[in-house]
Amino acid sequence: MKGLILSLSKGEAVSHGRSMHDLSNLHPATRAAQALGYIDGETKAIIPPIHAATTFERDADLTYPNGYSYSRNDAPTQALLEKVLADLEGAAAAMAFGSGMAATSNLFLSLPIGAHVVVPAVMYWGIRKWLLEMQTAERLAVDFFAPGETANIGRAIKPGKTKLVWIETPSNPTWDVTDIAAAAKLAHDAGARLAVDSTVATPVLTRPLALGADIVMHSATKYLNGHSDVLAGCLMTAKADEFWTAVRSVRTQLGGVLGPFEAWLLLRGIRTLFVRVRHVSASALALAERLKKHRNALAVLYPGLPDHPGHDVAKRQMQGGFGGMLSLRVKGGEAAAVATAARLRVFVRATSLGGPESLVEHRASVEGAGSPCPPDLLRLSIGLEDVGDLIGDLEQALDGV
Repeated sequence: MKGLILSLSKGEAVSHGRSMHDLSNLHPATRAAQALGYIDGETKAIIPPIHAATTFERDADLTYPNGYSYSRNDAPTQALLEKVLADLEGAAAAMAFGSGMAATSNLFLSLPIGAHVVVPAVMYWGIRKWLLEMQTAERLAVDFFAPGETANIGRAIKPGKTKLVWIETPSNPTWDVTDIAAAAKLAHDAGARLAVDSTVATPVLTRPLALGADIVMHSATKYLNGHSDVLAGCLMTAKADEFWTAVRSVRTQLGGVLGPFEAWLLLRGIRTLFVRVRHVSASALALAERLKKHRNALAVLYPGLPDHPGHDVAKRQMQGGFGGMLSLRVKGGEAAAVATAARLRVFVRATSLGGPESLVEHRASVEGAGSPCPPDLLRLSIGLEDVGDLIGDLEQALDGV
């Protein structure tokens, strides 16, 4: 990070009034829990301050000695967050944004006008809808592929013309799994970059850059923050190259930066990321196995189940669990699914995912006309509650179908 580390002595880096103990040889969970070993250099506080300043003083020679000029470019609290984010993914650099949509749109808008991109037909609805609008406006040329089968990506790519392949794994809300390493090879062989929406897997379970991806996106609103109180997004890159410079320039121009308070809250959330993701992954697997046996469950979609089409790939690229998201298809169609959600007492009927509370959502009605989501599907975000309470809640709701 520009201008951060000024000196290094006996395992401690001192930087702009802060110090960071050297935790580089320790487990990523340890580095996340301690925000890379942050200690405030002046007060010795173990939690970073919030730098709310939007502008910074120049020296008499008109330089910026600490590397900060204006907060739309860079700012201290956001800079520490980006250092932590890069470490989580093993990235060369990271950028924080005001939302996951801001991060995603910034990436696509950094491509040349008319660039050809390849994206999954089933993915986060907000991104899909926006890309269709970009195609209509002739800003991007978009081809969709059916997720789950790597060969489908290859058929959608146009060698020499495709600039970006975008995958989401597991994909929302059917949780199809894409082989990241295979997708990276297809993209690179065609002269394209591979970007991965890894929001659901999180860096705890999957590190796409290590599997060959070029860029990783997270809607940090979800698991990275984990408390349902921050709107944020981030991009991480394998190489801080010319394209990354272009992405940074677009962020500065469009102003999609993350504010200092949100950055501080996100740093707080990341400290508990590993324990939260491990807990919800275990609970989601227990729920999926139990729901499969219910007479009114038409299907349970979860990569951790052996009969899931992407289970073998998930076992290979998701280490330590299969995430906290699953979907339930209810016998009786849309009306039965909506009625099941209405009978839930522990699950909260609300949009989003990755927070401490378990959520249920009927995605087809949220996405509206044109949604590829089955109308009998309920999306479940598993939280931190007792898994027995969650099982009991879902079973009593399904019993009424």
